[in-house]
Amino acid sequence: MPPISNDWLEPLSSEFKKEYYKNLHKKVVEEYNSVLVFPPADDLFNAFHFTPLSEVKAVILGQDPYHGDGQAHGLCFSVKKGVDIPPSLVNIYNELHEDLGCQIPNHGCLEKWAKQGVLLLNTVLTVRAHQALSHRGIGWEQFTDAAIKVLNEQDRPIVFILWGKPAQEKKKMLDNPKHLVLTAPHPSPLSAYRGFFGSKPFSKTNEFLEKNGIAPIDWEIE
Repeated sequence: MPPISNDWLEPLSSEFKKEYYKNLHKKVVEEYNSVLVFPPADDLFNAFHFTPLSEVKAVILGQDPYHGDGQAHGLCFSVKKGVDIPPSLVNIYNELHEDLGCQIPNHGCLEKWAKQGVLLLNTVLTVRAHQALSHRGIGWEQFTDAAIKVLNEQDRPIVFILWGKPAQEKKKMLDNPKHLVLTAPHPSPLSAYRGFFGSKPFSKTNEFLEKNGIAPIDWEIE
C-alpha cells in the first residue's frame, strides 16, 4: 500500500492515525498476504495519485473494485487496457456517445479522465478475487467518507456524480452550495434503463464547469 504523497496527504493524515484505520490497514495487509486481492497493492490509492485534491473538478463514486482477474487498477469503473470492457462501462460509454457524440473506445482505461480532474473513487478500495463486496464494512467506508468530506469543504465548484443507491447515500454529506450533485441509477445492465440512459451527466458537468469559469473535461477516450 504505497502512501498518498500529494496534496491529499495533509487533509487525510489524521485518518491514518485513527484506530479504525490501524485495524483496516492490518486487515488489508493480512488479506493481501493470504488470499488474492484486487487491485494490486501498488494501485490501491490510484484515484488519489492520479487526481490531486487541488485539481479535482468532478467526482464519480463507485462501490467496490471489479473482482475479476486483471480488471481493477484503483480507478472506479476503469479497467486496464487489454481487459474486456465490463458491462457497466459499456453502458457509460453508450451514454457518453448519446450525450456528447464521443466515439465508443475499444478499451476501458479511464486514466485520461482522472488526469483531467475526474476523481474516480470507490467507497471501498479493495476486494477479494471473485467475491463482490467482500471488503465492505472493514473500514474503507470511513476513510472514503473522510475524503468526501474534504471535497465537500473545498471552496470552489465541484461536480459530484452519484450513480446507484450506495453512491447516492453520500448525497447527505454534500451540503456545500458551490457544488453540483448529479444522481442517476447505476449504469449496470440491471438498472441502466431505469434512468441512467438519458441522464446526460457529461454535458451537465461541462455546462456547470464552464458556467463557473472552469475548463471543461474532454470526455473523449481515444
